[in-house]
Amino acid sequence: MRFVLRRGLLSLAGVLTLMLTAATGQNLDFPDQALLSGLRWTFARVQYPALPVKTAEYLALYDSEPWAIDWPVGERNLSRRVATATALDVGEPIALTLDDARLWDHPWIYFVEPGTLNLTDNEVGILREFLLRGGTATFDDFHGPLEWANFEAHMKRVFPDRRIVDVPADDAIFHCFYRIDAYPQVAALGSFLAGRTWEKGGFVARLRAIRDDRGRAMALINWNTDMGDGWEWSNAEGYPGYMKFTRDAYVMMINEIVYSLTR
Repeated sequence: MRFVLRRGLLSLAGVLTLMLTAATGQNLDFPDQALLSGLRWTFARVQYPALPVKTAEYLALYDSEPWAIDWPVGERNLSRRVATATALDVGEPIALTLDDARLWDHPWIYFVEPGTLNLTDNEVGILREFLLRGGTATFDDFHGPLEWANFEAHMKRVFPDRRIVDVPADDAIFHCFYRIDAYPQVAALGSFLAGRTWEKGGFVARLRAIRDDRGRAMALINWNTDMGDGWEWSNAEGYPGYMKFTRDAYVMMINEIVYSLTR
């Protein structure tokens, strides 16, 4: 894979290494890699039922159900980056449903477009048990008040007695691998081409969480940002200006993954 720059060609890995370093200067806060060595991580995407109207809309617009947006390129690119940046043992990405027996083999799962969620009662119960047993779910790529309202309603079904809270800037998640000064708003490629970073009225990006009784963030909620597009389009030779968002998406998600495996 190559990314075209004005002064020639660099390997994608080389470009990202340079840009990740430049993004944080000397503020890379790497943990002892021995803590990660031997830990296994696989990108486990959840194949969930969406609201019927949203399923029809996404099939018409993207020829894809909501759960499969950015699949499989996004997770393949992120998996390669995690393998090169960390000492984690990285498996091949998979997609599974919440009632798949393989769910319990994976401590981290990923939902894309969770503003379209339409979970069954059985799936709600499984997700609750998965999180309380020590699993982590990352929710990514949903925007604005309408999508938030549907997502929040489903999380109230999962945890009626737990609040969704903003993650403060001094939280461990912002320095468990890379030291991150501000939570990034990663523009979807379409938004980038339109000259903006936001969509659907989601002007301010926020990292939110649902915490367990020990304070661990067991649900990591990337709202008003599109990490998945950042990974999916990191290979695209036609959009060199988009590399900033690729960098931000990789840095933030690697921190979320390391946090989920070490807390």
